[in-house]
Amino acid sequence: MKFYNFLIRYRFWLGLLAIPLGIIAQLTIDIWTGILLYSLAFIALLSHFLIGPMRLLQKPMEDGNIEEVNKILASIWFPNLLLKPIRSSYYTLKANMDMAQQNYTAAEANLKKSVKLGGVNAEMDAANNLQMGMMALQRSDFKEGEKHVKAAIRMGLPDKDSAAMAYLAMSQIYLRRRENKAARDFFNKAKASKPKSEEIIKQIKEMDKYLSRIPG
Repeated sequence: MKFYNFLIRYRFWLGLLAIPLGIIAQLTIDIWTGILLYSLAFIALLSHFLIGPMRLLQKPMEDGNIEEVNKILASIWFPNLLLKPIRSSYYTLKANMDMAQQNYTAAEANLKKSVKLGGVNAEMDAANNLQMGMMALQRSDFKEGEKHVKAAIRMGLPDKDSAAMAYLAMSQIYLRRRENKAARDFFNKAKASKPKSEEIIKQIKEMDKYLSRIPG
């Protein structure tokens, strides 16, 4: 595994090294040895730009090593060359790192790029849309927020907490319009999601008290 990770980390430079080695082999050994080295160089360079080092992110992410995650992401020089599913994951991870550093402008820009790719992974697309929606609502852009939260619900959110958060957001949007019945319907869906997050449970309790005091 360590050797495999070494190859992923340094395959660009190994690929470059294989080219002059191929020339030397062609001149001193035979053309077939040269062709073999040229082929290895081509595969290494192509995989570096199309796949990137995303495989290396698993351990630092599990360890919470944000610095190492950012270092690996920064080693991707041309993200637009990555294959579509990998590119979408790249922009999502970039957005998560931006949010960890409270750089919400950059986070939103990267989420937009991931959402724009679309159709790569339904759960990831839903989660990205939910994040986009919540960011829009925080800056009081209710039209944009509603669009993304609805898209997230339609795609199918990956867990109970995310679903409850989305339904609560929709409930708040309809309350703002004074459409109390629709607000209650979404609120009931939030409760039915049975979230486990203490923060979301607290929001549900507060919303329950508020709704009990309004007609409709």
